Amino acid sequence: MKAISALLPVLLAAAGTTAQADPFAPVAWMAGCWERQGPDGSMAGSVEQWMAPAGGLMLGMARTLKNGRAIEFEFMQIRADADGRLIYIAQPQGRPPTSFKLLSSGDAQAVFENAAHDFPQRVIYRLAAPDQLAARIEGLRQGQPRGIDFAMRRAPCP
Repeated sequence: MKAISALLPVLLAAAGTTAQADPFAPVAWMAGCWERQGPDGSMAGSVEQWMAPAGGLMLGMARTLKNGRAIEFEFMQIRADADGRLIYIAQPQGRPPTSFKLLSSGDAQAVFENAAHDFPQRVIYRLAAPDQLAARIEGLRQGQPRGIDFAMRRAPCP
């Protein structure tokens, strides 16, 4: 019994370390469906959906509709590299993938960066409120700073 009592704190500490070492903890809150809001607060015809992390991967997709027709789409993924560092991979319009490494995270925000990419160089996701997602792409375009914001609201997944 003494051996079990002595091992219990070690086992509990190891379990806590394992839970803290989850590389997807900084982005797991993104899972679910999000609708883009227009400037007036109405839905703007865009939906972004993220699957919960599983098997070392989060899958996402986005679609923008205009007049009932798809005008844009994007496939996304977040995966852990061999070192456990998160990588955001974007494929707008089905183009070849572009990778962005996790630069920083915390307080329900994740910043991914690829300084060598033309535009954007950063992809930012922030949970603005429990039901509001603020996404942003930013960087330099033709030598000028540029940023595009995407305000989204949590929505039921189909």
